[in-house]
Amino acid sequence: MGEVAAKTAPHLPEGVPVVHLAKGLEQGTGRRMSEILAEALPGHPLFALSGPSHAEEVGRDHPTAVVLAGEDLSLGARLQRLLMTPRFRVYLSDDLLGVEYCGVVKNVLAIGTGISDGLGYGDNTRAALITRGLAEMARFGQAVGARPETFYGLAGLGDLVVTAMSEHSRNRRVGFRIGQGERLSEILSGMRMVAEGVYAVEALWHLAQRLGVEMPITEAVYRVLRLGEPPRAQIDRLMLRPPRQEF
Repeated sequence: MGEVAAKTAPHLPEGVPVVHLAKGLEQGTGRRMSEILAEALPGHPLFALSGPSHAEEVGRDHPTAVVLAGEDLSLGARLQRLLMTPRFRVYLSDDLLGVEYCGVVKNVLAIGTGISDGLGYGDNTRAALITRGLAEMARFGQAVGARPETFYGLAGLGDLVVTAMSEHSRNRRVGFRIGQGERLSEILSGMRMVAEGVYAVEALWHLAQRLGVEMPITEAVYRVLRLGEPPRAQIDRLMLRPPRQEF
């Protein structure tokens, strides 16, 4: 992102708004995409466009709803009208922080549901992972200062559902293949596209640790991807955690 933004900077007239669609964290620093862009493109209003919007379906003009997030709601409203079509509905938010972190966490959780599917578990397990994953997202969002409702909206719940369940999902597909016994290095070497959650999980996990946020599903994915621990053992670890109230 930083490299692309630096190459773009000389060609952007002053004050032109920038809308990004990337979902991830910078390796090493843990910075969000808008933080990278703010450094490379100072003076340009920044927005993130996010939500359940697989390109395969957007390209076929299937009805799709997303959220546009930025601090300047007046400018955001103008961009909102420009981006909307009869089949592409755009909602507006000023919670840029929350929308960007939704895009990070949901990819990691989708890898987890893919692992579960690859192990041969069914709808019950997937539903549990999505629901408890959403609880993780909300806890994390509160800790970083985002609005809790953002995590129950299109960028959070909406994108989590589609990424965790869709055949189009790169992150779910990586998890599925790991659950079936393939090595992560072999999976990545054969991919033409990026599964962002693979790269974001380490930064996300360490940030959660620093903030003292309990994220057991994220931890399980981290242990499988980065520490090489067996996937089935992580499912067992999640299920055998001490009993607790739901809310």
